Amino acid sequence: MTARSRRPGARSRRPAGPRMGARDLVSEAFAGLLARPARVALTVLGTVIGVGALVATLGLSKTAGSQIVGHFDALSATDIVISPSVRAGGARGTVLPWDAEARLQRLNGVVAAGTLADVDVRGDLVRSVPINDPLAAGATQLPMKAASPGIFRAVHAQLSAGRFFDAGHSRRGDRVVVLGANAARRVGISRVDDQPAIFIGDRLYVVIGLLAAVRRQPTLLGAVIMPEGTARREFGLAAPALAQVETRIGAVDLIARQAPVALSPADPKLLKVAAPPDPRELRGEVKNDLNALFLLLGGVSLLVGAIGIANVTLVSVLERVGEIGLRRALGAGRQHVAGQFLLESTAMGLAGGVIGASAGTLVIVAVSAANTWTPVLDPWVPLGAPLLGALIGLLSGTYPALRAAALEPVDALRAGT
Repeated sequence: MTARSRRPGARSRRPAGPRMGARDLVSEAFAGLLARPARVALTVLGTVIGVGALVATLGLSKTAGSQIVGHFDALSATDIVISPSVRAGGARGTVLPWDAEARLQRLNGVVAAGTLADVDVRGDLVRSVPINDPLAAGATQLPMKAASPGIFRAVHAQLSAGRFFDAGHSRRGDRVVVLGANAARRVGISRVDDQPAIFIGDRLYVVIGLLAAVRRQPTLLGAVIMPEGTARREFGLAAPALAQVETRIGAVDLIARQAPVALSPADPKLLKVAAPPDPRELRGEVKNDLNALFLLLGGVSLLVGAIGIANVTLVSVLERVGEIGLRRALGAGRQHVAGQFLLESTAMGLAGGVIGASAGTLVIVAVSAANTWTPVLDPWVPLGAPLLGALIGLLSGTYPALRAAALEPVDALRAGT
């Protein structure tokens, strides 16, 4: 025999198929991406929008939450209302002393305080003096309030014209009033430089001020407000109905405990105190609600980007069936085909995450600068956003990659021709 005989029991070796290293896999993946640059760019744009929206909403929610909490601390967390308890007769109780404003002002932590009460005018109507009422709007019934001078600062009242009455007006029982914005419109008074006046029944009162806005006790905008000394003398007001207190930030709990003792030392339980909830708990609730809302919006945007990646990757698989079949016929394994498409989708997600994180951060800075806010953003958000984009790309490309790997060489070549 001229040919060398094989030894008994020797095994024949099949030629090994070509091996594809990591570098080759990456090269093939990027070649596939660069072959369709316009489609890839549009797909990446979807991820950019999703990740950018997520980063921006997380940052803006934290920034806006800080602003909301700051406004809450400056207004709601400093507001206390003291009134007679049910034991003292409720709204008709006469527990609050006439010098309640002065007593409260002596407490450390009180910024402003004043008293307020409804005045029973026994059905008297209000009408403006004829010379100042050329349209003859007629008489109307308006709520009457009696207040101490400090009430205007305590409720953050703002004037559109004129001035507030002072302690001298109350002490003398002067017939002067301040009109809320709605009450002034109803009696046809819009200015005070010509010394307008109104009749309450047959009593003449000079209007010295017009309210534009109040941040607390909004019923004052529709009322006629007179000094409490005037209400005592002319309408027999027995006692203030409530005390409005503004405290320094953080002093609410202290003043809520001290005020009843200062106003009713013999029996503090005759007074009830309406104080805001703990600012720390409310701060947490506000932030959690805002984060949940904006996180949901960002998640929806990100889902849209993920669907875009999955759709484009799947279309790419369907368009490249012939290529997949040829590579399988030349020896590429299923894992190589699947790995290539997974790399393509992951690369698109990563690129979208990097660009989206940068865009979202710029949006936070721009919005904060436009509103003179201090931008607040957790450091893990811009760092984790690219990884999130890559993860979204990886998950989105899983099904198309598995579908590509499942193609048989013969079937793929036949379908690609």
